[in-house]
Amino acid sequence: MAMKIRLARGGSKKRPHYAIVATDSRMPRDGRFIEKLGTYNPLLAKDSEERVKMNAERVTYWLGQGAKPTDRVARLLEAAGLTEKTTRNNPNKAEPGKKAKERAQEKADKAAAAAEAAAAPAPVEEPVEAPAEDAPTEVAAEDPPAEAPAEDAPAEVAAEDAPAEAPAEDVPAAEETTK
Repeated sequence: MAMKIRLARGGSKKRPHYAIVATDSRMPRDGRFIEKLGTYNPLLAKDSEERVKMNAERVTYWLGQGAKPTDRVARLLEAAGLTEKTTRNNPNKAEPGKKAKERAQEKADKAAAAAEAAAAPAPVEEPVEAPAEDAPTEVAAEDPPAEAPAEDAPAEVAAEDAPAEAPAEDVPAAEETTK
């Protein structure tokens, strides 16, 4: 029969209270046990004397009989000085999970894309300037046809149109500033 020293949960919902028990490893967590060795109340402060109470004499007896403590009980026993402190090595403890690694990779990709965009702003600005240069050419193309009919007209009509053409040239300039 494989013996364990483990915690049996008691208490109400969201208010845990544990009994430290010696039991057969095949029994349910909160089921039948051989002997109650102490109590553990995780809701109390860590420096409180009432947090962990155990019968040290009976715990050493069951350890001598070959009972194996669970991880949590082993830590409680180490804190009470009943067993030697063991060194633990969990190299994966600080390593992020799969999803966190994926999020970090996506963030790094976005940062790299932003850095590339910041490093090469000239190609982005040139297309923006090109339409601005095209606009004056279009305005220049519109101006000569407006003057051509004035030249075809008789001299008196051209003299009357001349003052009208001067404000007409100012209007396309105003359109350029709005674009």
